[in-house]
Amino acid sequence: MRYAIRHVTRFDYDEPVAFARCNLRLQPIEWPGQRIERYKLTILPGGRTKPARAQAGLANVVRLVIESPVEVLTIESIANVVVERLIPVPGAGDPSLRDIGAMARASRDLSALSPAAYLFPSPRIPIDDGIANWCAQELDPDRGGLDAAIALAQRIQREFAFDPEATLVDTPPAQAFANRHGVCQDFAQIMICGLRAAGLPAAYASGYLRTLPPPGEERLVGADATHAWVLLWCGPDHGWIGVDPTNGIWMAEDHVIVAIGRDYGDIAPIDGVVLGSGAQAMDVSVDVAPV
Repeated sequence: MRYAIRHVTRFDYDEPVAFARCNLRLQPIEWPGQRIERYKLTILPGGRTKPARAQAGLANVVRLVIESPVEVLTIESIANVVVERLIPVPGAGDPSLRDIGAMARASRDLSALSPAAYLFPSPRIPIDDGIANWCAQELDPDRGGLDAAIALAQRIQREFAFDPEATLVDTPPAQAFANRHGVCQDFAQIMICGLRAAGLPAAYASGYLRTLPPPGEERLVGADATHAWVLLWCGPDHGWIGVDPTNGIWMAEDHVIVAIGRDYGDIAPIDGVVLGSGAQAMDVSVDVAPV
């Protein structure tokens, strides 16, 4: 699949903002199964930009500094991405969850995607006993990693209701779990919490879903905005495998990865500091058009 992606974020400020310093994580990363053909970032009315290093995880980071008063700030990210990613097929020879955990703990990889870096709780995804016990029903240590991953994702999809009004960006996983309502971020965090509690390396993936489904297929949930799903490290042969608990499917040609981290805090599309008085309103528009 070849996609044309347009992601526009507009901030309207009640009073002029004199200074802003932001991190932008909007450019999709290069990742097995996807290739970036073209990328363009436009900022109106303007500002100073320079590349910056990702503090955690894997992301293309741009530092934006606004030093002249603005009342409206528009950030437009345009990318052309080719995705050619096979759907994983669980097999009898897949490493068990027990073996995956042992291999992750023994890893000496020091890169941003070391499985050992994703074994532990993170600021937004603490260990929760209720989530751990619920997820453990699908995480028998002797079960194959791929089989367990898709089974848990599909159980979350069946038993939780997608409800954009139920949670906020900072809602703890335990609250979304208790209410059985939430959005893609909540479902990804619940699944990651359960996997890590079982001693497994799980990462938070942020990106996009295709806006228009193939003829005759239903539209995927979460396609109107940035999406979130889960990566489980399944041993050195399989590597990082993506599963989407919001839709109960594998990460395949409908998904475009923008960034990978321990949780949303590592890879928020836009964060930073704004100095000014008064309120702000933010509007986000995402379109992922198959070319």
